[in-house]
Amino acid sequence: MSVDSTIEQSYWKKNKLKIAPWLFLAPGLLMFLLYVIAPIFQSIWVSFYEWDGLSPKKFIGLANYQELIDDRDFYRSLKNNVIWLVLYMLAVPIGLFIALFLNQNVWGIRIYKSLFFFPFVISQVVVGLVFAWFYDPSNGILALIFSIWGGRPPAILADEDYVTYGIIAAGLWPQIAYCMILFLTGLNNVSPDQVEAGRLDGAKGWRMLWHVILPQLRPATFIAVVVTIIGALRSFDLVSIMTQGGPYGSSRVLAYYMYETALSEYGYRMGYGAAIAVVLFLIMMVYISFFLWRMYRQEKSGG
Repeated sequence: MSVDSTIEQSYWKKNKLKIAPWLFLAPGLLMFLLYVIAPIFQSIWVSFYEWDGLSPKKFIGLANYQELIDDRDFYRSLKNNVIWLVLYMLAVPIGLFIALFLNQNVWGIRIYKSLFFFPFVISQVVVGLVFAWFYDPSNGILALIFSIWGGRPPAILADEDYVTYGIIAAGLWPQIAYCMILFLTGLNNVSPDQVEAGRLDGAKGWRMLWHVILPQLRPATFIAVVVTIIGALRSFDLVSIMTQGGPYGSSRVLAYYMYETALSEYGYRMGYGAAIAVVLFLIMMVYISFFLWRMYRQEKSGG
């Protein structure tokens, strides 16, 4: 056996506990770099060009971003994204309280869990079609409810004032189910010793929830908040299925406006669409970085 091979074997024996995890992570990291990180930098690069996807690129610098400043449709889409973000956060507390309700050992609880879990496994396309039928002012369930009381149902998806809220309500249905699953998983890991200690100290009801349960659900809460924020900012499926941005662009969000500008028959402006994508990415990074920094400070301070 040569000296070099002996040295390699001894190096492996000394460092195999450090090297082995990276060998397992390498395929996933390669795919992440190739299909996530690389496209992000490619989008930033394309945003500095005027390009229709076929002809040669023309470098225009920050012109696409300057155009965004005066684009009313961009601000309208951004406003809708803010509305999505604010109302979508309702999924976190609602999911928590449903999880607390379902975290019981009573007869038939598995059936209730399955019913609440059901929306999570449904495709967003199906959710959009179901709610579009529900809102139908002629034959939908909403029309039936209004007819019972002698009223006239609003055409939610055709009204500029209501359409965004109607789509958000459809999106909240599966998102609440997802948050519920996260909190149910977290509740299974709650320490019974701490709960018993809280009861001995006289904590019950809201005090028990606030001082004993919620601190132990911090990891689940963090994941629920981050995923909900990302879901609100990248909302596209339901807008595309239910309204295609209408009526008159009133339900557009940034992700759909990006698609409409860059890839639909109305646009083929890849550079401008990439600029919208970069702005959306930066907004996501601000929110996620804030929550990461806040969680890091809480962990560092021990609470």
